[in-house]
Amino acid sequence: MKNRVKELRVEDGITQQELADKVSVSSRTIISLEKQKYNPSVLLAYKIASVFKLSIEETFIFDEDDR
Repeated sequence: MKNRVKELRVEDGITQQELADKVSVSSRTIISLEKQKYNPSVLLAYKIASVFKLSIEETFIFDEDDR
């Protein structure tokens, strides 16, 4: 699964730590997400999408090859 977390965060002008604080995770989690090294839980994906006022599908891109 790919994501647009870094792109959206930069557009909004917030730091990794600020995003982490908003969704109650560590900045290391945000760093891992942005490097495409970590797939979030559904709850975390929802929280991140909500910060950007987008749907989960607009924030996280499911690739059929990930099955």
